[in-house]
Amino acid sequence: MGGTIENLKDQNLPKHIAIIMDGNGRWAKQKGKLRVFGHENGVKTVRDTVQNCVKLGLEYLTLYTFSTENWNRPKLEVDILMRLLVSSLKKELKTFLENNIKLNTIGNIESLPARAYKELNEVMEKTKDNTGMILTLALSYGAREEIKNAVQQISVKVKNNIISPENIDETIINNHLYTYNLPDVDLLIRTSGEHRISNFLLWQIAYAELYFIDVFWPDFSENHLVEAIKNYQNRERRFGKTSEQLN
Repeated sequence: MGGTIENLKDQNLPKHIAIIMDGNGRWAKQKGKLRVFGHENGVKTVRDTVQNCVKLGLEYLTLYTFSTENWNRPKLEVDILMRLLVSSLKKELKTFLENNIKLNTIGNIESLPARAYKELNEVMEKTKDNTGMILTLALSYGAREEIKNAVQQISVKVKNNIISPENIDETIINNHLYTYNLPDVDLLIRTSGEHRISNFLLWQIAYAELYFIDVFWPDFSENHLVEAIKNYQNRERRFGKTSEQLN
């Protein structure tokens, strides 16, 4: 199965891949380990996937790192996830700089613990001038909250006569989302065998190709990434048009 990044055709590559990294806990449970063991190994998969996407020449990679709903998990697990975030950012800064990666984030990051918030902002500041792949971490992120916030911002501007209601279009909505500086998603990958979106980038995946794989995140490899992209390349993206119109 799969292959290597080098085997992929240069044409028809996705510009923006988003990944729902699911299955760390179940992977650990399968092995008779604590959930933290799965999260630790999931971090290694993140590192490998980021480097593979750099090799691919991908422009945008967005990872669903921590959702608004994840705050409801046991406090110990949340604390461990936050510590892993801080340690990972410290370790990966060198990799980001060497590979010209710009770190970006979406979500309510003000709700993160102070140490995680500080480390995240420091790494974003140190990579802000990088011109290669933009790596976006969705942290304390929920698509419904994002859309709600956009509606509230636009409503205030309408009330203050900054925007006319009849002028509200997709561009104005886009400009008020967390992802205002990112293109729409081309390919959405979800690991673990689950077939749902889980409140992730609901607006931005309107025309994305969806790819679900029955592999827990810690086992997601270069071969699996290649398979997902090959699958994407074999699909016809019509955006509401007919095949004849595209041709």
